[in-house]
Amino acid sequence: MKLLDKAKLAAEQAATKAKEGVEDVQTKRDLHSAYGELGTKTFELVESGDLVKPELDELVERIRGLKAKLAEDEVEKTETPAPSGPPAMPV
Repeated sequence: MKLLDKAKLAAEQAATKAKEGVEDVQTKRDLHSAYGELGTKTFELVESGDLVKPELDELVERIRGLKAKLAEDEVEKTETPAPSGPPAMPV
């Protein structure tokens, strides 16, 4: 086999491995997203009273606390005026 053929084969193998790696990463992202959707739906079911599981209470309270903190931070942003910068110099 010529050197050029060997290099071409190696490049093709590397490309195949890279493609498999990209597919793997995308599958992991999809799985992470599905877990997130499941968590959101579970939280909604707990909040509506359709799902009652004591083992979820700690996680639900954690989410409630985090949502409350985000709401407080948003209120603070709207109440705190932005700094106007340095005063203008007289001319």
